[in-house]
Amino acid sequence: MRKRHRKTAPGSQADRAARLLAERGMVRRREFLCSGVAPETLARLVRKGRVCRVARGLYQKATIQPVAERTLAEVSKLVPRGVICLVSALQFHGLTSEVPAQTWIAIPSSDWKPTVAYPPVNALFFGPKSYSAGIETHRIERVPVRIYGVAKTIVDCFRYRNKVGIDLALDALRRALAESRCSSDDILALAEKLRAARVVVPYLEAAAR
Repeated sequence: MRKRHRKTAPGSQADRAARLLAERGMVRRREFLCSGVAPETLARLVRKGRVCRVARGLYQKATIQPVAERTLAEVSKLVPRGVICLVSALQFHGLTSEVPAQTWIAIPSSDWKPTVAYPPVNALFFGPKSYSAGIETHRIERVPVRIYGVAKTIVDCFRYRNKVGIDLALDALRRALAESRCSSDDILALAEKLRAARVVVPYLEAAAR
């Protein structure tokens, strides 16, 4: 016997959609469905310009102005276990002028690689210790966005220097120390924890002179 779904008036569905967007900033399609907002209602709100589709299955209020960090919020909604890392984390922390063509994220080595058509994502597998260390949570467009802190990001840049370039890692290290964004001890502690001290220490000593 087919289960009947209780119908909800379109007006109340639109109000419910508005509340979700006000509370969460960005909302996935399945979140709307779970809250009783029908696909037809969502499509109508998009057509009327009240809701903006920012990526496949991801929506926000059309009145919100684009900001430089919005992509990080979009990626965090689309890949909930992803952590913003490497070049994207450096950009967020203001430690590089480089604008990455993709959003760099770390995902647990036990996960499947995410399939995100847009925004473009560069996902790297991190082991348990590397993945969990140094995570900070920032709110962007009301979305909790997990980003590695300054010290962890710098250590990761040296660990993945073949991917991001040693010049980028060195510049970020010098800027972080000069601006007191983290200390040499913070970087060293994380480098030792992640067994990267052999790589990081020579550069750390040179930068501290």
